[in-house]
This record gives sequence, C-alpha cells and structure tokens, in this order.
Amino acid sequence: MKLTTGSALLFCCILPAFHAIAAGFDHALSLPKRTENLVFRDRLKPNWLPDGHTFWYRVQTGPKTHEFVLIDANTGTRKTAPTLKALGLPEKEALKSSTAKIELRRTSRTGEESGLKFINQLGSDLDLFWINQEGEHVRYGGIRAGAEREQHTFEGHVWLITSRTGEHLAIIEAGPQLQTLIIDGKGLTPAKAEHPKKETGDRAPDGSCVVTSQADKVPKRQITIVDSTPTGQLQPKLKVLDYTKPGDPLPKPQIIITHKDGRTIRVPQDLYQNPFTESGRLPLTWAPDSHEFYFDYNQRGHQLYRILAADPKTGTVRTVVEETSKTFIDYTHKTWRHWLHASSELLWMSERDGWCHIYLYDTQTGHVKNQITKGAWPVREVLYVDDSKRQVWFLASGMRKEEDPYHLHLCRVNFDGTGFQQLTQGDGNHHIEFSPNRDFFTASYSRADLPPVHELRRSHDGSLVCTLETADASALLAAGWTMPERFTAKGRDGTTDIHGILIKPSHFDPAKKYPVIEDIYAGPHSAFAPKDFGRLLNHHILAELGFIIVKLDGMGTNHRGKAFHDVCWKNLKDAGFPDRKLWIKAAAQTRPWMDLTRVGIYGGSAGGQNAMRALLDHHDFYQVAVADCGCHDNRMDKIWWNEQWMGWPVDESYARSSNKDDAHKLQGHLLLIVGELDTNVDPASTTQVVGALQKANKTFDFMPIIGTGHGAAETPYGSRLRMEFLVRHLKP
Repeated sequence: MKLTTGSALLFCCILPAFHAIAAGFDHALSLPKRTENLVFRDRLKPNWLPDGHTFWYRVQTGPKTHEFVLIDANTGTRKTAPTLKALGLPEKEALKSSTAKIELRRTSRTGEESGLKFINQLGSDLDLFWINQEGEHVRYGGIRAGAEREQHTFEGHVWLITSRTGEHLAIIEAGPQLQTLIIDGKGLTPAKAEHPKKETGDRAPDGSCVVTSQADKVPKRQITIVDSTPTGQLQPKLKVLDYTKPGDPLPKPQIIITHKDGRTIRVPQDLYQNPFTESGRLPLTWAPDSHEFYFDYNQRGHQLYRILAADPKTGTVRTVVEETSKTFIDYTHKTWRHWLHASSELLWMSERDGWCHIYLYDTQTGHVKNQITKGAWPVREVLYVDDSKRQVWFLASGMRKEEDPYHLHLCRVNFDGTGFQQLTQGDGNHHIEFSPNRDFFTASYSRADLPPVHELRRSHDGSLVCTLETADASALLAAGWTMPERFTAKGRDGTTDIHGILIKPSHFDPAKKYPVIEDIYAGPHSAFAPKDFGRLLNHHILAELGFIIVKLDGMGTNHRGKAFHDVCWKNLKDAGFPDRKLWIKAAAQTRPWMDLTRVGIYGGSAGGQNAMRALLDHHDFYQVAVADCGCHDNRMDKIWWNEQWMGWPVDESYARSSNKDDAHKLQGHLLLIVGELDTNVDPASTTQVVGALQKANKTFDFMPIIGTGHGAAETPYGSRLRMEFLVRHLKP
C-alpha cells in the first residue's frame, strides 16, 4: 500500500490516539482486580450459642488476616482471638466424604472470607470444582493422591470433588471457619424421596370437602426464538416458549366445592368474575375449624382487590377486604396479610391513605377495627408478627425528614396502633438479624458513601449494647476508588426531593470538563439508586474512562408514597425524566466540571426502554443512548409486569409509551443491544424497533449478541461495546 505524505502524517497521529484509548480501556477494566479485597471489617454473621446471649463471628481484618470475636450480648463484653480454640470454643471437626451426603446445589451467597482444607486419602488424583451461582462447575485444579490442599473461599460457596473420570465423590459448603474434608471414599447419595400423589384441590382441615378451581382452556401465546449457534451442533435451533402478553385472554376459574358424599357446589362468581390469573387457579386459605375458606380476587386491570370468604356448606360468598384504586393496586408487593384465626382478625397491608400501612380487620364483619401504622412514610416489609403479644415488627422508611427517605429502619407497634417505636437509629440503610430467642438483634447499616457499621441492640427497646464493627475502606480509597457523592434536588413539582448519587473518576481534576452519563432503570416495582455501600464496579469502570456517572430515582418509581408512584400509571414513557433532568442540572450548578453539552444514558430491560425514550422525547438534553434488551413496546412484553402499570384493557396509552411507534422521533446516537436467547423480554421487541427505525430512515447502531439471554450488555463483549460507543460519541 502506498501512503502519501498527508496520509502517513494522519496515520502517525491516529495510531498514538488509538493506543491511548486502548490503554484507557484496559486501565478501566482492571479496576475490579485493583480494588478487590480492600474493605475490612465490613461483614459478619453471628453464630449464637445455646445460652441465647453469647455469639461469635469471624471478621476479616486485612488482605490475608482475620480474627474471631466472642460477644456477651448481656454486657457487650468482647473477646478476640486468631482461632475459635483460643476463645475456648470447639473447632469444627473434620468431615469425612464417605459419611457426607452428595447433594448437588449451586452457590447461593458470598459471605465472609473462609477456607477449606482437603486431605486426599485415596490412591488416585482428584479434581476440584467450584459450583457458581449459575450452577456451572468451574475447575480449580486437582488434589494429588495422598496429598493435602488448602483452598481460599467464601462462606456459602459450594465445592465439588470428583474423580478424574468425573464421578462425584463429595460436596461441601464453606462455613465461617476453616473446614477440613477428609476424602476417604464416595459420599452418600440421598435416596429419592417418594412423594405421595398430590391431591387435586385444597381439602378442608376436618376432611369434609375439597375445593378446586375449574376453568375453560384459553389459547396460550407462544414466542419463537432462534439459537443460531447451539452447543454441540452446526444448525440453528428453534425454541418455543409460552409467553402471555398484555391483552391476551386469561382463564376465568369457577370454584367448586366437592363434599364427601359427592355433592358439589359451584361457588357463585358474582364477586370474582374477571380475576387476573394465568394459571386458572385461585389459591385459598382454610379457617382452622373448616367453617369457611378465603381466597383472593385480583380483578384484571389491578384496580379492585378483594379477600373473599366462602361457606363450604352453602357456597355463599362474602367480602372480608376490598381495596380499590383509580390507578393501580401494587398487588405484587403490597398485599401482605397475616391471619389471626383465633380472634377472627386479619392484619392487612394497604395504600388507601396514600402510604403503605397495616390495618387490623374483623374477619367476621369485614370492617376495619383500626389502622395500626400511620404517617407520611411507608411500611416496606413485615419481618415478624407476635400473636401472643399482639405486636408487629417491620421495616419502614422515610420517617425522619433529615434522612434519605429510602433508608430502612426496624420498627415495632402494637395491634391497636399504640407503642410505636423505631428501634434503629443510624443514618443509613439497615439490615436486621435477630438472635434465636429474639432478645437481641444485629443491625448492619451503610450508605453509598458510608462503609458498613454493625451494631448489637436489645429488642425490647432498641437500646445499643455495643458497636460490633466499623468497616475500614481506607485501602480501597488508597487504590484510587472514589467515594460516591449523594445529592438531592427538587423534582418537577418544586417540592419533592429527588435522591441520587454521582461518581467521579479516580483521576478527577476539578479544572476539567467531564461528560455525564446516567444509568437509568425506572421500573415502577422498586427504587434503584444505591442505598448500601458497595464498589459499584460497573459505574466506576465507566467513570475511569473520563465520565461523571449519575444514578437516581425519579417520580413513578416505588417506596415514596402513592402519589409519587402513580406518575407511572399508563405512562411508562415518563420514566421520571422531568425530575432526572432537573436533578442533573441542579447538580451541575455547583459542579462546573459537569459538561451538560455532553450527556449520555444507558439502561437494560425497562431501563433499555427508558434509555431509548431519552432520545425520542428528551434529545434536547441527552445526546447518546445505549438501550439493552429493552421492553420497547409494552404490548410485546410479559403480561404480569406490564398490565400492572399500564392497565387493562390494552388502550392507546400503550401506543403512547411505545418506542416502536415513536421511532421516527429519534435524534442523537443510539446503540441497540439484544440477546438472541432472551426469554425475559421478547427479543422481537428490539428487532421491531430496528424495523421502525429503518423505515423512518434513521441512523443508529444495532448489535444482537449471540448465545446470550437477558442483560446482554452485561456480558464482557456487550459491556465493552457499550463503553466504546459512549467514548466514541461523548468524547471524554
């Protein structure tokens, strides 16, 4: 190839720039390795002793060090030692593979650092595998015949030992302390349990009758996806899945009572004519004395919800609880209940006063006896109900004006609404674990900008026994990781606070200008700005490329009261954008290094729908978007999630929120990503958008990722592609 002087000069200029970009990517992608294992005293799991007031835990104190801690909960007295034996506690005895059960299971959690010691007493070499969270067997080398080997691991990780021919010999799950496994033979294979034939229907406790649901079959929608490169064969495979979408017909069950003598009663459907059920069943609960049974009626459209009681002798139906809403009832998260059959009462969760609270019902009259919790804050989760003391223990948020309204706190209240007490006090998001006798609890709290603090408190009044640990993140910060910055600004109404975080690169220079990228997920089922401390690696990797990363929750998301939540109703395209833009602009007013002439956005699933919507309706603010596996048209996505927020019947509101229908409005740089094997969101939701963009003669990028399911942009290839696209168009 012949180069002119000009082209040679251009080549010489481009080559160093290319190498600089590649080096920047490599540096950013090395962040996980550079920052791992640098936060200490951040996790603990109490191991309570039989006396009920003493417990021990193992805590990491350095990169390769730990200590054991013994706590007397009555006094807060603390003893530390390098081993359990030094604390006067028995070390765990060695296990023998020949006496242990072989029960294959995947790793379900990652706890504190721990270790395993393997002693191979067999005459042949063995293989060692970690079974990861996906159930994959990841090989970690071998154990020679007659040899010993120690393996670093984490509490909760599951390990498999096999012969060289692949025969399973032993399974072990790592605990909080070093555990020894002597491999002296093949473990015990559990006998297959013989399950008695399951009876159809729900039998009354006294055996007098059985209740079943019958429904005419309705056609089930199926979708077809193509596995273009299946393992083990050259030719593609078709996969056909049952996949019900908004507006599809649903079964309408008829409840039937069948008595011992063969007599049947068809329970009148007047009060449950159009239930939302894909299975055709209406789960029920029997009263212990069999005088009636209870079942839920969630009317399709989610604006009417009833708990109904039926008399098994006559089939007569009455209403125990009825909830109505002009928008939607959050049936997946806010229909908790607790039956008090002995007193003919029911604890019931409702947002009828605008906030998620608990009510006490008389199940005989169907009337509210009293509201148990009250205030402009939501009950988030009920942890425990003490029937004898008539008390409810629950997590709530938003009770203190000076604190982030998403922070969870432990509370207790009596059934009559008296005696309310907030039992945790730290300024952070709390995680609670009770002692076995519930006399004490550990409260671990943190924030995005505060490493965890672990406390021991008394259950009766929440008083502090002692601070167990305060996490040390100094080594993490010294490695270049930057602490997220929390920020609050007013939303579209000028009064409601919107909360989020900003993340800066490790090489941050306040004299420079940085483009801004928002990670968006506006799914109404929850809230998503981080409230717990963590490394937030995806955000920090992007920041290292020279970006300011922001994450926040606008109106339409959950946990801030009904009015805040209702913004999403029949309006998923809103996605809180009016609040998001105001928040970012407010942050930039006091942060001149935020360059709002270069703003990008990315998200996956519902966040993919949101990210593309930014370039359809808000291209005056956002210029670049990466949309992964988006539910771009809510008529194309799964029924339960979309009808919950968009309602039923399917109406013009679905079209108004459709990225496909609005594809002609695109302005800016868009990258669409989809996994060809996505079974969560129909991949056609993305390809239909591609077709609409092509028809509108729009320029955009599209990358299907082969052999991948939902969340394709989080694969190594997809993540790198997203980084390259954002760098190319935002030019950090």
